[in-house]
Amino acid sequence: MTAVSQSAWYVYLVRAANQALYCGISLDAQKRFAQHCAGKGARFFSTSPAQALVYIEECADKSTALRREWAIKRLAKPAKEQLLLAQSNQLLAHSGSTETPR
Repeated sequence: MTAVSQSAWYVYLVRAANQALYCGISLDAQKRFAQHCAGKGARFFSTSPAQALVYIEECADKSTALRREWAIKRLAKPAKEQLLLAQSNQLLAHSGSTETPR
Protein backbone atom coordinates (compact mmCIF):
# COMPACT_ATOMS: atom_id res chain seq x y z
CA MET A 1 0.00 0.00 0.00
CA THR A 2 1.11 3.52 -0.76
CA ALA A 3 0.96 6.13 1.99
CA VAL A 4 -1.14 9.18 1.12
CA SER A 5 0.53 12.52 1.77
CA GLN A 6 -1.16 14.55 4.51
CA SER A 7 -0.62 17.97 2.90
CA ALA A 8 -2.58 20.98 4.02
CA TRP A 9 -5.42 22.13 1.79
CA TYR A 10 -6.49 25.73 1.38
CA VAL A 11 -9.85 27.43 0.95
CA TYR A 12 -9.46 30.65 -1.00
CA LEU A 13 -11.53 33.55 -2.28
CA VAL A 14 -10.76 35.39 -5.52
CA ARG A 15 -12.29 38.74 -6.39
CA ALA A 16 -13.37 39.06 -10.02
CA ALA A 17 -13.32 42.28 -12.04
CA ASN A 18 -17.08 42.69 -11.44
CA GLN A 19 -16.42 42.50 -7.64
CA ALA A 20 -17.96 39.02 -7.32
CA LEU A 21 -16.20 36.58 -4.99
CA TYR A 22 -15.27 33.06 -6.10
CA CYS A 23 -14.57 30.38 -3.48
CA GLY A 24 -12.47 27.29 -4.16
CA ILE A 25 -10.04 24.82 -2.61
CA SER A 26 -6.52 23.84 -3.62
CA LEU A 27 -3.25 22.40 -2.37
CA ASP A 28 -1.57 25.61 -3.60
CA ALA A 29 -3.84 28.68 -3.58
CA GLN A 30 -1.25 30.97 -5.23
CA LYS A 31 -0.74 28.54 -8.12
CA ARG A 32 -4.50 28.06 -8.52
CA PHE A 33 -5.01 31.84 -8.59
CA ALA A 34 -2.42 32.08 -11.39
CA GLN A 35 -4.38 29.42 -13.29
CA HIS A 36 -7.59 31.40 -12.85
CA CYS A 37 -5.81 34.53 -14.15
CA ALA A 38 -4.62 32.55 -17.17
CA GLY A 39 -8.18 31.48 -17.96
CA LYS A 40 -7.69 27.87 -16.85
CA GLY A 41 -10.24 26.10 -14.71
CA ALA A 42 -13.39 27.71 -13.39
CA ARG A 43 -15.89 28.99 -15.95
CA PHE A 44 -16.87 31.54 -13.30
CA PHE A 45 -14.14 33.84 -14.67
CA SER A 46 -15.20 33.61 -18.33
CA THR A 47 -17.40 36.71 -17.99
CA SER A 48 -15.32 38.64 -15.46
CA PRO A 49 -11.60 37.87 -15.07
CA ALA A 50 -9.91 37.09 -11.76
CA GLN A 51 -8.41 40.23 -10.21
CA ALA A 52 -7.07 39.43 -6.74
CA LEU A 53 -6.56 36.55 -4.34
CA VAL A 54 -8.23 38.11 -1.29
CA TYR A 55 -8.54 35.28 1.25
CA ILE A 56 -6.66 32.09 2.12
CA GLU A 57 -7.54 29.73 4.96
CA GLU A 58 -5.48 26.63 5.75
CA CYS A 59 -7.32 23.37 6.45
CA ALA A 60 -5.90 20.13 7.83
CA ASP A 61 -7.09 17.97 4.93
CA LYS A 62 -9.21 17.90 1.77
CA SER A 63 -12.36 16.82 3.60
CA THR A 64 -12.12 19.76 6.02
CA ALA A 65 -11.42 22.14 3.13
CA LEU A 66 -14.46 20.88 1.20
CA ARG A 67 -16.71 21.38 4.23
CA ARG A 68 -15.35 24.88 4.82
CA GLU A 69 -15.72 25.79 1.12
CA TRP A 70 -19.35 24.62 1.24
CA ALA A 71 -19.99 26.73 4.34
CA ILE A 72 -18.42 29.85 2.78
CA LYS A 73 -20.32 29.39 -0.49
CA ARG A 74 -23.58 29.39 1.50
CA LEU A 75 -22.78 32.81 3.00
CA ALA A 76 -24.34 35.94 1.55
CA LYS A 77 -21.86 38.37 -0.03
CA PRO A 78 -21.88 40.78 2.96
CA ALA A 79 -20.90 37.88 5.25
CA LYS A 80 -18.06 36.95 2.88
CA GLU A 81 -16.87 40.56 2.95
CA GLN A 82 -16.91 40.39 6.78
CA LEU A 83 -14.76 37.25 6.56
CA LEU A 84 -12.22 39.21 4.48
CA LEU A 85 -12.29 42.11 6.92
CA ALA A 86 -11.81 39.81 9.91
CA GLN A 87 -8.76 38.19 8.30
CA SER A 88 -7.37 41.62 7.41
CA ASN A 89 -7.79 42.81 11.01
CA GLN A 90 -6.13 39.63 12.26
CA LEU A 91 -3.13 40.27 9.99
CA LEU A 92 -2.89 43.85 11.24
CA ALA A 93 -2.97 42.64 14.86
CA HIS A 94 -0.10 40.24 14.17
CA SER A 95 1.94 42.94 12.44
CA GLY A 96 1.48 45.39 15.30
CA SER A 97 -0.05 48.03 13.02
CA THR A 98 -2.79 50.26 14.37
CA GLU A 99 -4.00 51.37 10.92
CA THR A 100 -7.34 50.10 9.73
CA PRO A 101 -7.55 48.64 6.21
CA ARG A 102 -9.37 50.65 3.53
